[in-house]
Amino acid sequence: MGLTATEHTPGVYFIDDGAQRLLATRNLAPGRKVYGEELITIGGVEYRLWNPSRSKLGAAIMKGLKKNPIGPSSKVLYLGVASGTTCSHVSDIVGDAGHVWGVDFAPRPIRDLIDHVARYRKNITPILGDARQPQGYSFQVPRVDAIFADVAQPDQAEIVVKNAKLFLKKGGYALLSIKSRSIDVARDPAEIYREQVKVLEAGGFRVEELVELDPFEKDHALALASLV
Repeated sequence: MGLTATEHTPGVYFIDDGAQRLLATRNLAPGRKVYGEELITIGGVEYRLWNPSRSKLGAAIMKGLKKNPIGPSSKVLYLGVASGTTCSHVSDIVGDAGHVWGVDFAPRPIRDLIDHVARYRKNITPILGDARQPQGYSFQVPRVDAIFADVAQPDQAEIVVKNAKLFLKKGGYALLSIKSRSIDVARDPAEIYREQVKVLEAGGFRVEELVELDPFEKDHALALASLV
């Protein structure tokens, strides 16, 4: 049986070889890899396999996330972009008509993002900045359709609320990767997830989904919330 590609949600695909189903995105920069992922061509289209063990968004999709608000032409603010593993797949999804503003406070990952990812993907704008101080990059980022946050800080949900007030369109979405061990290593992760959900709700969000990411990411969950 040959390989088949089926669109799961706009811009996100499953590659099926008859034995297993693999997550993928259509490569916006054909021939180029970002983190050693496999490239597969089907019907003249090149796809990049998306490793869910290296991506919170990929893990959430594999764990059954019902709605992915990031689609073709979306404008996305990515907090905690690091060197661009997941961001590169978001870049694939939003395509040339969309854009990703990627924020990180560490110079080395931002440099890697510029040199190895954004150089070949014109829909990514790397920003060296502190997600806790969004006013510091407010002149660079317009209103966006979605915020994706992957920050290893105790005040993860508060960071999303702060950025949403400045950048997120009404009715837009936030995707928060909740890292329970970054908040408290001794407490039950489920309790921490509930607390972070309450912070989002107090900040004007309606939490629509909460997906635990085990076994891809231990003690992590992803919250999908809309700004009401």
